[in-house]
Amino acid sequence: MPVRPTAVLPSLIAATLAASALTACGGGSGSDPDTVKVSFKQSTDNSIHVMDDYLADIKKQFEKKYPGKKVEFVPIKAPDSEYYTKVQQMLRSSKTAPDLVYEDTFLINSDITSGYLKPLDPYLAKWADWQQFIDTAKTAAKAEDGKTYGVPDGTDTRGLWFDKGIFEKAGLPADWQPKAWDDVLAAARTIKQKVPDVTPLNLYTGKPAGEAATMQGFEMLLYGTADGRSDPLYDTASKKWIAGSQGFKDALTFVETVYKEKLGPDVSTALDPNIQTIVRGDLLPKGKLGINLDGSWLPQDWLPGSGHEWPEWSSELGLAAMPTQHGQAPGKVSMSGGWTWSIPAKAANPDLAFDFIETMQTKANAQKWYVANSGIAVRKDVAEDPAYVKAQPGIKFFTDLVASTHYRPAYPAYPKVSTAVQEAMEGVTTGDKSVAEAASEYDAALKEATDNQVVEK
Repeated sequence: MPVRPTAVLPSLIAATLAASALTACGGGSGSDPDTVKVSFKQSTDNSIHVMDDYLADIKKQFEKKYPGKKVEFVPIKAPDSEYYTKVQQMLRSSKTAPDLVYEDTFLINSDITSGYLKPLDPYLAKWADWQQFIDTAKTAAKAEDGKTYGVPDGTDTRGLWFDKGIFEKAGLPADWQPKAWDDVLAAARTIKQKVPDVTPLNLYTGKPAGEAATMQGFEMLLYGTADGRSDPLYDTASKKWIAGSQGFKDALTFVETVYKEKLGPDVSTALDPNIQTIVRGDLLPKGKLGINLDGSWLPQDWLPGSGHEWPEWSSELGLAAMPTQHGQAPGKVSMSGGWTWSIPAKAANPDLAFDFIETMQTKANAQKWYVANSGIAVRKDVAEDPAYVKAQPGIKFFTDLVASTHYRPAYPAYPKVSTAVQEAMEGVTTGDKSVAEAASEYDAALKEATDNQVVEK
């Protein structure tokens, strides 16, 4: 799912109110053995209520299937970074731990290492539907101890969205499919020259964009510098993080080029915490952005009732895979993330919580969620269903990218590594640092973040 940066102060107030409400309820999840408490991330954009609507439907199904049992929602309305913090605070105590919690695969290993989550293997062994989940999605919820701590509710992929109208004005092809990084930059330069009143290319960058900068931006570049088999961020053989790589410097050089040549948004806009909302709600729908390196979930913001309705998007936007650096095999690159439903170690009603997971994850309900959330199926039976493929324009394109996608090395040190990446990006975006300086400072930060578990490449 997308990282949705928003203004810090209102969100902080919302998170504080949510914390107060949780504390006030007292007794935590153990207050009623017949009630399953479900905590999830509620959008900070009041016009977006996809998750709320979906869970309300599951609640009805669950309470009908299990007479006498109740579902109580504990939504947390906050940006991702504050949501992660709040969840970890809740999980520390049996008084506040819910029975079921929505976990980003980006941070799940941190919570596993802290002992906050319960392994689900005994439940999964008895659940026939688990065989329908693709292996890469299962791996995203598996810890270094080999146990599984979450059931994924979908995944995502990333690629290039481009405005067909702007491309036509610039004399670029409507079926544009770049073969290398140079093709992307060449298209952006052409747009800058021939359609000067628009932003040629959006590439998320810097600390204000958070994980969106790391994953939608930098890693989509970095993983395109490798041979398609090895991980350029983490060396699985030595179990160490990679420093000093040429690929890292090349990816930083691409970021530097975008902002040095003014091919991207103004730096002040690029470093606005609301940059994703600006891109999805303003630049793209209003024909102000030529190319956007972004995720598969964007259409959920343009659906009826979203507040940013844009029914014409599927005819006005084109889709292209992000190419590898020089067009080397496999020719294209994508990154995938996603969220899982996990049971806290201190949950009072874990069995009831897994019953709720099973209700959510029937084929029909999973398919309904993937479509509503513009998500990518992690169930094989859904991915093969013609109704799913036809449900929304772009689903087949982004689902096909799963074959060439990568998952972040989501080990406990990753959040700190991600922050170091964002700092390096920000340095070359503003021009305060050269590529060499930013890369050197990243290497130093990497050693500190990983207790010197680093290998030079």
